[in-house]
Order: sequence, then C-alpha cells, then structure tokens
Amino acid sequence: MAKKDIRKIKTSELKTWLEEQGEKAFRASQIEDWLWKKGITHWDEMANLSKELRRKLDEEFEIRKLTIATSQKSEDGTVKAAFRLYDSNIVEGVLIPSGERMTACISSQVGCSLTCKFCATGYMDRKRNLDPAEIYDQARAIARIAETEFEHPLTNIVMMGMGEPLLNYANVMEGINRIISPEGMGWSPKRITLSTAGIAKMIKKLADDEVRFNLALSLHAADDEKRNQIMPINETNTLSALKEALRYFYQKTKNQITFEYIAFHGINESQEDAAKLAKFTLSIGAPIKINIIEYNPIAEADFVNAHADRLDAFKAYLESKRLIVNIRRSRGKDIDAACGQLANKQKPAEA
Repeated sequence: MAKKDIRKIKTSELKTWLEEQGEKAFRASQIEDWLWKKGITHWDEMANLSKELRRKLDEEFEIRKLTIATSQKSEDGTVKAAFRLYDSNIVEGVLIPSGERMTACISSQVGCSLTCKFCATGYMDRKRNLDPAEIYDQARAIARIAETEFEHPLTNIVMMGMGEPLLNYANVMEGINRIISPEGMGWSPKRITLSTAGIAKMIKKLADDEVRFNLALSLHAADDEKRNQIMPINETNTLSALKEALRYFYQKTKNQITFEYIAFHGINESQEDAAKLAKFTLSIGAPIKINIIEYNPIAEADFVNAHADRLDAFKAYLESKRLIVNIRRSRGKDIDAACGQLANKQKPAEA
C-alpha cells in the first residue's frame, strides 16, 4: 500500500493519527515544524521524537523530496537549477542576483498549457500542477543557493517560472501562504510577486481572497489583434475583460499592478503601440509600473528584439504620460535562464 505524502495531511488529521498511535496531539506541531520551518527530508532528523514514533511515521508516510538535478551559473552570476520532483519530472528555478536584491524565480507547473509564441515553456506539454510543498521547496532551495553562492539572503520571490500560476490556483495560494507563514519561511507578502498571462476570472478571485502579494500581468500588446497572435489566451481573456478584472483587483486590494511588456521588432514597439499601452494602463485607475523586457531568443520562434532607438522612443512616450517605466535587461541568457527561456535545457559542462 502506497505511503501518504505527509505534507498533504491536514493538521487535524495528523493529530487524529497521532492519538490513534497513543501519542500526544501536540506532536503534530513538532512534526510540521521539522517539515516546513526546518525543511528536513528524513524522519531520523526529527530529534525530539521517539524512535518508535519515527518508525511509525516512516511506515505510514513519505517525505517527498525536491532535489537539484543540475545547476548552472551564468557569466552575470545568475544561477539556474533543474529541480527533480518525487516522480522524476523536472522544473526549473532561477536565482537572479542584482546588487542588494536576490530574486528567486520559481515555477508553478510542469510545462505549460498556454502556448505563448515567444516562450519556450509554452512549446512544452503541461504534465501536471505542482503541489504546495513543491512550490515552497523551490523557494527554500534557491534561498540556500543565495546563501551558498553569494553569502546573501534571498530578498524577493517571483512566480514567473514554468507554468501559469492562476491555472494552479489552490496549490499556488497554499504554497505562498506557507512561504509567508511564521511556521514556514516567515516572509512578508510584499516581497512576493505573482505573474500571470491574464486569466480574468482568477484575477478577480485573487481580489476576493484579498491577497497581499504583488500582481504582474504579462501584457506584451495593448491591441487585441496583436495580443491574440502572440498570446492565444487573449482570445478568451480579452483586454476589455482584463481591464475590468484589474480594476476590481485594485479596488479590493489597493495593491500596485505591474505590466510586463516584451518589445518585439516590427510587432509592438511603435509609437502607436506605446499610445495604446499608455491608454490601457491609465484606464485601470491604479498605481502602475511598466517593465519593458528584452526579448530572449528561443529556437522555436523567430521574433527579434526591438532596436535600441525604438525602445528608447517607446519608453520616452510612456514617461511623457507620467507612467513609471523600467527597461529590464536580460539575465542568464547564456544558460537559457532568462525570461521566456525555461524549457529544461541544460548546457553541457565545459571540459
């Protein structure tokens, strides 16, 4: 008979099981402290439990481990880790060092179902959703990499890796709640950003759940026809629907909204495109920040990054409308760790 995943067991269920074994219910909090706060992966590490209880736990439950299958370091310091899950599936996570910021980019699904034309993950099949523990474990693992590689604590977490977080809503929310819980990593939600390709009804659900973390929308075009071409999800989640959802999100949470915008040569980087972007963002009625992101080439697509002069003019137009705009340069491109490049491709080690 297969063992149960202990981190999928509710506290109340664990207490009941302990009492059935003749143990005190308070042992549940000790066990959960070892599993979540201390991050142990073996029963024998639970030093304040008796050997007999550890034996019973081992007979009934398993601790599903996330391990680093491979790790690569970019010339710019970015670190990409391929995480092997309990069922041998692989997801990727990235540590992005930038001055005093150490940002973990973590995944929410094995693969993705959205088929965004510029994203390598979009050309993969979606195999399954990640469990809350697998989301949490990525954050812990990358935090350890930050300490080991840079002797610096992790400062930010972005849900911008493989998969669409809002199509794995319950697990992502529980994973984030574990990260911010005092019984977990104890993080401030303001240091966490969830990035979505734009699922309008789920953005409204975030609002109804009154989330305290930050929201980023991968927009990439403020024109339905153009966005349909590069992001098929727009066909069922139009700009009009997203505008309504984002207005609702801000009204309920008062959280700032970030727009991510990859500028593609000859597609979405004209002054007309900038005007449409300004009009759309200003219509939300919320504090807005726009990150213009450098396109990172992938083998599956033939997009080209916008020329520097067009990018500067695009940015200048938005700033003339008093919008906050940042141009984000790619990090980790040489190891396929940059935005849109995650597809479980590992560079061979140099001889």
